[in-house]
Amino acid sequence: MTKKTEMLDVSMMENWLWDAACTLRGPTDAPKYKDFILPLIFYKRLSDVFDDEFESYIQQFGDKEVAHMVVQSDHYDALKNNRKPMVRFYIPIEYSWNAIRHFSNDKQSLGEFITEAMRAVAVFNPDLQGVLDVKDYNEKQSGQRTIDDDRLAALIEVISRHRLGLKNAEPDILGRAYEYLLRKFAEGQ
Repeated sequence: MTKKTEMLDVSMMENWLWDAACTLRGPTDAPKYKDFILPLIFYKRLSDVFDDEFESYIQQFGDKEVAHMVVQSDHYDALKNNRKPMVRFYIPIEYSWNAIRHFSNDKQSLGEFITEAMRAVAVFNPDLQGVLDVKDYNEKQSGQRTIDDDRLAALIEVISRHRLGLKNAEPDILGRAYEYLLRKFAEGQ
């Protein structure tokens, strides 16, 4: 089975989340793992679903650039006129999961970029405000970053192992992930 059509089942999801949590060992308390992992999984789901929907518009319009222009224009118009857009949630190319995964910039940390991306996507998608834009991946405790860029990059690689698109995960994947992380790590709170 290819990664593109793989269906994430409960057992795979639990192993995947455990691996994600293991990348955070050391820099933060276990009960806080979910605070870093869940928003990234949510973001990955949004990005993968957008990619799936966008792919259908590439097919429809026959050109990636045209599809991008149409989807972006439609989204801005939908925001302006308070109507439903063509895509469920709009993810600008510069903030796609791929852009986060392959981030490279000497002027900005990965943590700053992820925080910026989530906040920008929440502005583009008002339904996500107060949900997606609350975690600061560049936060500091006692003058040091809670999670450094190396661990953050490792976490992103673990999360990148599975697609969370329309055909890859059941609609309640985020709820199941949240329940699993609560079961595993909330006991210590």
